Amino acid sequence: MTADETAAAAPPPGEPPAELPVELPVELIDSHAHVDGPEFDADRDAVLARARAAGVRRMIVIGAVGEPTSAERAVALAERDPDIWATVATHPHDVEKMTPAWWDVHERLAVHPRVVAIGETGLDFYYDHSPRQAQADAFVRFVDLARRVGKPVVCHIRDAHAEALEILKETGAAELGGIIHCFTGTPADAAAYVALGFHVSFSGIVTYKSAQPIRDAVKEVPLDRILVETDCPYLAPIPMRGRRNEPSYVVHTARVVAECAGVSLDELARVTVSNTCAVFGLPPTP
Repeated sequence: MTADETAAAAPPPGEPPAELPVELPVELIDSHAHVDGPEFDADRDAVLARARAAGVRRMIVIGAVGEPTSAERAVALAERDPDIWATVATHPHDVEKMTPAWWDVHERLAVHPRVVAIGETGLDFYYDHSPRQAQADAFVRFVDLARRVGKPVVCHIRDAHAEALEILKETGAAELGGIIHCFTGTPADAAAYVALGFHVSFSGIVTYKSAQPIRDAVKEVPLDRILVETDCPYLAPIPMRGRRNEPSYVVHTARVVAECAGVSLDELARVTVSNTCAVFGLPPTP
């Protein structure tokens, strides 16, 4: 997702949000966050502190927004913080702008020890900010890069599930491990990704009143394939919708996903932490 997909209203720098979980926090991992971006420049340390206070100590920072400076920022943040790991790619919205120099950056950073996946890459036929063929070509090339460095693929798929499934099958991407991030398809789409061998990650969208098909899709994903994420600063979950999203809010998403899956929040937290560590190759919790 990008900034034109949701309002990002931030609290004043350093001021904690009004509503934070009041119960003792469970441990969660935000599997997809953009805390490297300028939206967090004024209060990034406070945001990370609030995440840890809410039980979200670890996160995957996605270096794929706009120019490859996003990838550079994500890797730099992961180098500084042992609880943060990075991914690198160019978002499907921006692949039309890619130059050989952009590819060179991704090739160089893909082998970095703090980079745990290639992405987000994929197809977005809802906005069509880049031509569809350019998106498909870049998707295939990023899967090839993931194969060459032996890392999983983080996929952004919107209104293009049939086309994405075909590419994922043709490229054998499931052999690498992969995540369908911010899932927005139907229950049948979720089942198809699971059958192919992918993990499915749910964002704050699952909490929205209009998102019943996504809540129904949770039931199609085995517990050992579910991840949770914020996609912050976008897509804040209810009851935080309308604010700038941040990693501490993932507990609200996890609570709804747990209800849909028919398990307790504690159990959902346990399995999603285990799943995130498995698919990204993270060390177990100390």
